[in-house]
Amino acid sequence: MGKKLWIGFIAVYVVMCVTNMIIHMGLLNTLYHTEAVARIMRPESDGTVWIYFVTSAIISFFFTLIFAKGREGKGIAEGVRYGLYVGLLMATPMAYNSYASYPIPYSLALQWFIYGMIQYIILGVVVAMVYGNSSSARTMQAGATSA
Repeated sequence: MGKKLWIGFIAVYVVMCVTNMIIHMGLLNTLYHTEAVARIMRPESDGTVWIYFVTSAIISFFFTLIFAKGREGKGIAEGVRYGLYVGLLMATPMAYNSYASYPIPYSLALQWFIYGMIQYIILGVVVAMVYGNSSSARTMQAGATSA
């Protein structure tokens, strides 16, 4: 595992934590405190917040690893596309399965989906910026297939 993988992992993790705070402690904070949502949420004092940081680390590592394994060296556009694909894979079931399972307002599920998509696209751009736009990725792939 190379240096770029670890740099990408750390960058994605930091951006994921920051965007999670912006989304959940900022943009959605008022909605989380409405009566309809607050009654099904855990109290902030229950001590489970650490789980978010652990799952964010796991997601960030594999998000970066999968990008590194399949990258084509096409730069930011590749990161946007990758973020879009992963966003659809992650944000769709998280938002809509939660809506199907818990008595939350549809507006919350929709916002989880939209903000999740934006977040994963941003993360895709971040990892693409770490890896850069280069023909070396294509050269390495071509060398690996001919070897």
